[in-house]
Amino acid sequence: MLALDSCLTEVMAIPGALDAMLVDHTSGMAVSFSGQPRGVDADKAAAALTEMLRASMDGLSRACPGDTVRIGDLLISTDQGHHLIRLMDTLFEGPLVIYVRLDMERSNIALARHRLRAISEQLLA
Repeated sequence: MLALDSCLTEVMAIPGALDAMLVDHTSGMAVSFSGQPRGVDADKAAAALTEMLRASMDGLSRACPGDTVRIGDLLISTDQGHHLIRLMDTLFEGPLVIYVRLDMERSNIALARHRLRAISEQLLA
C-alpha cells in the first residue's frame, strides 16, 4: 500500500511531470501539492479542478440519461502541456483526485496514464 505522502513522489517520477496535486473531491481542498509553479494558489486550483470535474460528470450524465457515469481519468491538452486527472474512491480519505501537469515535449500520455493508474491502485490497496 502506498502512503499519501509518498504518492506525489511517485507521480512526480512520471517522465515529463511538472507538478502534481492530491485533491479531496468532496471539499475541493488540496490535500498535497508538489512542484508548485509560480503564482499558483494550490487551494484555488484544487477548488477549480473539483468544479470542472463536477461539471464534466453533470454534462456526461445529461448526454447519457439513464446510464451510470463513472469517470476513471480525464486528459486535457493545452498549448502549454497535458493535464491528467485520475479519480479514486478511497476508504480512508473519501473521494480523492490525482492531478498531474505534464510537459508536452517530454511526456508520453499513454505511459503517464498507465503509471497514474498503477499509483492509484497502490494507494487504494
